[in-house]
Amino acid sequence: MENKTILEELLLKKSQQKKKISPVNYKKRLFVLTKANLSYYEYDKGKKGSKRGSIEIEKIRCVETVNPEESTPPERQYPFQIVYKGGLLYVYATNEESREQWLSALHKEIKDNSELQNKYHKGFFINGKFLCCNQTCKAAPGCTIWEKHVTLCCTTGSVKPLPPVPQTLWKRKSLLQVLSPDKSVLKMAVAQCNYEPEGNSAIRLVQSNKYYVLQEEDSDWWKVRDLEGNEGFVPSTYLRKLSLNDDEPRENSSVSEQTLAEEQSIAEHDWYAGNISRAQSEQLLHQKGKEGAFMVRKSRQAGMYTVSVFSKVPENKKGTVKHYHVHKTPENKYYLAENYCFESIPKLIHYHQHNSAGMVTRLRHAVSTQVNKVPSTASLGNGIWELKREEIVLLRELGSGQFGVVHLGKWKGQYDVAIKMVKEGAMSEDEFIEEAQTMMKLNYPKLVRLYGVCSKSYPIYLVTEYMPNGCLLSYLRSHGKELQPLQLLEICYDVCDAMAFLESCQFIHRDLAARNCLVDSNLTVKVSDFGMTRYVLDDLYTSSPGTKFPVKWSAPEVLHYTKFSSKSDVWAFGILMWEVFTLGKQPYELYDNMQVIEKVSQGYRLYRPQLVSDIIYQIMYNCWHELPEKRPAFFQLLSFFEALREDNRA
Repeated sequence: MENKTILEELLLKKSQQKKKISPVNYKKRLFVLTKANLSYYEYDKGKKGSKRGSIEIEKIRCVETVNPEESTPPERQYPFQIVYKGGLLYVYATNEESREQWLSALHKEIKDNSELQNKYHKGFFINGKFLCCNQTCKAAPGCTIWEKHVTLCCTTGSVKPLPPVPQTLWKRKSLLQVLSPDKSVLKMAVAQCNYEPEGNSAIRLVQSNKYYVLQEEDSDWWKVRDLEGNEGFVPSTYLRKLSLNDDEPRENSSVSEQTLAEEQSIAEHDWYAGNISRAQSEQLLHQKGKEGAFMVRKSRQAGMYTVSVFSKVPENKKGTVKHYHVHKTPENKYYLAENYCFESIPKLIHYHQHNSAGMVTRLRHAVSTQVNKVPSTASLGNGIWELKREEIVLLRELGSGQFGVVHLGKWKGQYDVAIKMVKEGAMSEDEFIEEAQTMMKLNYPKLVRLYGVCSKSYPIYLVTEYMPNGCLLSYLRSHGKELQPLQLLEICYDVCDAMAFLESCQFIHRDLAARNCLVDSNLTVKVSDFGMTRYVLDDLYTSSPGTKFPVKWSAPEVLHYTKFSSKSDVWAFGILMWEVFTLGKQPYELYDNMQVIEKVSQGYRLYRPQLVSDIIYQIMYNCWHELPEKRPAFFQLLSFFEALREDNRA
């Protein structure tokens, strides 16, 4: 089947000039396209001769037209290019119809290839350079967005399925069916990320697995039992409690039972507004006035629902409300603007609370129709994280910014703490609260630890561990010359360790830079500033239009499409490595943001710092691959650093 001919035609081929001194020539070849290969043969006196070359279909990265050369003869008016792993082939069709036929056939065959590139060169590579951008390397990244790439990616079948949310990994049994009678009163929790035990009294947590909660008197450590009977203590922040409503409906449930359960599950959520009108929803959302304020209401059509969301758009200072109908697939799955399908509306809302995925913004703030609703900050501490304000004494200011101010303080008269606060009415209040909620879910030695919050009155306090040596960027600039290369490598290792943990827990930081890391008294570096951090279900977060981001630390897909992932964090980590080994220099110091976007898009990368060895610069450079999937993951980077550390110790 793979050898069956799809297309066959006599075309003109330009010599590939694999050596600079080889002459340019054009020869007629019989091109044959199959599922597996694009091959070309000698052709003489109407007969197919010996094979002169072949390209594996799976190695092709781009097929596109190319601008004709100046004063080109009629037989070379319709060129197209085939970019493949290890080479570049120029072919000339006899006419426009023939060229379109070859492009269409090749696009159809390569659409599932994993290494398609999103840019190409629209000019020929002649005399050692591309005519379109003057780059001198034949393998240089393209200079023009390949628009067809987007189309091909969107026609490779259905949208990539999302990884199941934690509760869907389990058999469809009710909680009472799982538990024996003597255990039915136990609470259950699901692990939000992996945890490796550090002592004999702890047990291992596996992300998305369920556990019985045996003791929770200690707010930091809970005693749990896994489904195999193993017991031990684990950090409470790694777990999320489950209720009976978290279980799936039974497989043998009738359609009507599932429909009733769906309606009941919707009604239990604070974002459900019932039968209110479109006008009423707009009035309530405008009153809230916050980006991403939303509610779910019943549509006029029976059994249908609408998601109404408020967005602040530049062209309308008062903001606008968008209404999205919840659609159903023939398989009774729900989706909104994009074809991301879910088994229930709560799961649909849960996903879009973490990713806008085609909507004007993600769903950030549930708006209830209840009167005198409790302020969102009142339950921030959840009874566990809430600290007594009178136990905290402010000592001196450590720094300030748009969000507010950070103070050094004493907690309970004996613990040094950093107190980050925001004043009432500050523009970043929502982000501030979101940062605290994110830190509550993260507990790791290389992440700045949250001790608690004071959220019952203003200003809100976010109380974290105190890092005596302050911001990494400032430390590098003031003390960098005192550090040995091995210590600089250790700094990169610490940050990579923290990011590998975030990666394993499905968090993307989105603002990784030396300025957002802090240095402890023993020179341990910890990642901080989680205001832009997001939990993602499918390692992709598409930012809302107009969202600000740090351009000089941003990957090409962020610059052009505001698409964030763990691989865009990897790009930023490469920039951070460069900051470390230049002892705090400003990346792209000669260029402004617009120039950086242009230069990075053309394939420009930061130079190798003097203190960097070949192998470390190669690691750094790998983080800056134009294609996200070609960048290493943090867990791979961590293994590189561990190997380097071992070499230096030997």
